[in-house]
Amino acid sequence: MISEREKKILKIIVEEYIKTASPVSSSHICKEIKCSSATVRNEMVYLEELGFLEKNHFASGRTPSEAGYKYYVDYLMQPKNMTGEDMLKLQTIFKNQSLDLSDTIKKSIEIVSEITNYTSIVLGTSAKVNRLKQVEIVPLEENKILTLVITDKGVVEHKNLYLPNTISTLEVQKTVELINKLLVGTPINEVSEKLEYEIKPIIGKYVKQHEILYNAFYDAFSEFTNQTNNDVHFVGKNNFLKQPEFNNIEKVKEVLSKFEDVNSIKAEENNGINIYIGSESEISDEMSVVKTKYNLGGEEGTIAIIGPKRMEYDKVVSLLDYIKENIGGDNE
Repeated sequence: MISEREKKILKIIVEEYIKTASPVSSSHICKEIKCSSATVRNEMVYLEELGFLEKNHFASGRTPSEAGYKYYVDYLMQPKNMTGEDMLKLQTIFKNQSLDLSDTIKKSIEIVSEITNYTSIVLGTSAKVNRLKQVEIVPLEENKILTLVITDKGVVEHKNLYLPNTISTLEVQKTVELINKLLVGTPINEVSEKLEYEIKPIIGKYVKQHEILYNAFYDAFSEFTNQTNNDVHFVGKNNFLKQPEFNNIEKVKEVLSKFEDVNSIKAEENNGINIYIGSESEISDEMSVVKTKYNLGGEEGTIAIIGPKRMEYDKVVSLLDYIKENIGGDNE
């Protein structure tokens, strides 16, 4: 249990360190609260014993520990009021009728990244809500065709298929007609399975070189499913390099490699705003992740803001709250 004065001191240290990245001295705290420097030093020692503060061995003063940040976020932080300028930037996006949900969210996090100087990520709609609308082919060269897979959500993926000279364009067209006839309306992540069980048994009746064509389309759809499942949009991917914590090349490599594993960034099932500090972030002990889920009209995904452990949590939470309110993120 910590006293009200100790809470004030911890809050001052966390917020000052977030701002300056320099250890906070007792003299600074004395300016903020009416207390003798001896009393403040004693309180700081006690907070250090509790594990909320850490002593900097290269400078006088204290820095927040991971537990200190966590206590601050859970009990002391108050969401920061957004500036009129920031609100106006986001409102311009929300009121743009020509943008679909996906583009609105992407442009929103671009604004957030610009405002905060942190990395912003949106992990888009999962493949299960994308249904096959049409497959088209465009002959390019003798043995090369461009395959276009179009979904009902307007997602278009293309893949070059290289086929033996023995396969005619007519056979490819027959295969595409068969797929369009039998698979349109199928969720993208089920198309490969349906190809296996519904198209494969009958394709031989219509197409001579059916094995080669079947395998080519099966691979194309499997690849598309993986891409759609991992529809990831990064903004400010290298922003963390601007932070003093990341002047070590090994730390930089660690973070960049973790960015490749988007599954660790996906939000949990609840619709709240979740904060993961340091080791909880699964990215780096020096970083934090604030993330939330959106679900609107069947489209769902995750918005995540990644920054240093010194992140302005109050500002980030306010921005994400505002985005959720304006895109209906609390809807189920």
